[in-house]
Amino acid sequence: MNVLILGSGGREHAFAWKIAQSPLCDSLFVAPGNAGTATVATNIPISYNDFDSVATAVLENSIELVIVGPEEPLVNGIIDYFEGRPDLAKIKIIGPNAAGAQLEGSKNFSKLFMQKYNIPTASSRTFTAETLESGLEYIENHALPIVLKADGLAAGKGVIIAEKKTDAEIAFKEMLVDGKFGSAGNKVVIEQFLKGIELSVFVLCDGENYKILPEAKDYKRIGENDTGLNTGGMGAVSPVAFADANFLRKVEEKVVKPTLHGLKSEGIKYVGFIFIGLMNIKGEPYVIEYNVRMGDPETEVVLPRIQSDFLILLAATAKGTLQDIEMTISPQVAVTTVLVSGGYPGDFEKGKVISGNDKLEDVFLFHAGTTFNANTEVVTNGGRVMVLTGVANSLENAVRKSQRAAQAIQFEGKYFRHDIGMDLIRYNS
Repeated sequence: MNVLILGSGGREHAFAWKIAQSPLCDSLFVAPGNAGTATVATNIPISYNDFDSVATAVLENSIELVIVGPEEPLVNGIIDYFEGRPDLAKIKIIGPNAAGAQLEGSKNFSKLFMQKYNIPTASSRTFTAETLESGLEYIENHALPIVLKADGLAAGKGVIIAEKKTDAEIAFKEMLVDGKFGSAGNKVVIEQFLKGIELSVFVLCDGENYKILPEAKDYKRIGENDTGLNTGGMGAVSPVAFADANFLRKVEEKVVKPTLHGLKSEGIKYVGFIFIGLMNIKGEPYVIEYNVRMGDPETEVVLPRIQSDFLILLAATAKGTLQDIEMTISPQVAVTTVLVSGGYPGDFEKGKVISGNDKLEDVFLFHAGTTFNANTEVVTNGGRVMVLTGVANSLENAVRKSQRAAQAIQFEGKYFRHDIGMDLIRYNS
C-alpha cells in the first residue's frame, strides 16, 4: 500500500514512524513533512490546504490511503473534495467530512451538539456582535473564573480564561468588535469554568465501529507548574493515573457512545479520529472540547504504546472493518517533552542549527518545526521544534529518559519544561 500523510509536525512524524514499521507499507510520503519525516518517508513540498496539488500528488504516486494530520484541511472540506472528484473516488482517506469537522471547526456547533445528545459539558451561551450587550450582561452575572472561546479555528489561541469580570469584558470586545481572531471570533462562546483534572481520550471510528486508543494528559502552558501563556503543547503522558478503568468506562458510556450516536443521528458518517478533551470532576467526565484529529504532542505518547500494526488499523478504518481488528496496548508508560524556540509562543527566530540529536539513546525523537539549511544541516523552523518520548515500566523512569534527551539536544534559544509528568508522580504517591 502507498500511503500519504498530510502535515508537517511532530504528530505527522510519529504517524510516519509508526506506519513505516508496517509490512503493509510499500511507499510512504508526507506533505509537506519536516527533517524528521524525511528520514522515514519521501517529503512532497506542497501545502495540505492546496487540494488540487494534493490530488495531483495522490495520482502521480499511486496513493491508496491518505491520512489527514491537521484540523484545517478537514474543516476546509478536503474529504468532500476527494468525494466530489471521480478520479479520486477509489482513494481511501482518514478524516471526517466538513459536516463532521464542525465538531472542532465551530465551538458553537459542538456545544449545541453536546446539549442535544445529553453529553456532559459546561453550561454556555453563544454571542455575536449583534448580541454584544446581552453578552456583557451575561458576563456581569456569571460566576468567576469565566471561559471565552472563539467559535472557529484560532490556532490554539482562541480560549481565554478570565479571573476578573473586566478582563472577560475586554477579551469579549476584542473578539467581537476588534476582530482579534478574525472570522474565527465572529461568534464567541461564553462558558462555565470547570475545576478538575484534565485529560484527553482518543477514538478511532470507521463510521460504524470504534476503538478507544490510549488516553493522555498534555501540558499546555509555557511555564513550569502550568503558568504563563497557552501553547500548542509542551509535553504529554500516557497512561493517566487518575483515569482508572471505572472512569474510562464512564467516558465510553456517557461520552463516546452518545457522540457517535449523535453523529449518526445528524446523518454524518464519521471516519477518522475524535479527540475528546475531558475534565475529571470527582470521578465524572465532562467534555471541554472535541478535536477531529489526533493531538500533538499526545500522538507522540499514544502511538508508542500501540503494539498492533497501526497501518492495518487505519486501513480497516478506511474500509469500515474496524470491528475485525484486535488492538494491543502496551502497559508501559510514555512521557514526551517538547523543545521550543526561544520566545515561543510569541515571536521567535528560525534557522538555528540543531546538534546532539544523533547521540540519543533509548528514546524516540520526533521532529516538529525542523527543516534543512543550504548545508543540509537540521535547523529550527517553528515554535515547537522537537519532541522526545521516553518509554519505561514506571512513570519516573519514562520522565527521566525524556528529560535526559531534552537536555542533550542543543540549539540557540532552546527551552523546555522540566516538570512534565511530575504532577502525576505526586498523584501516585
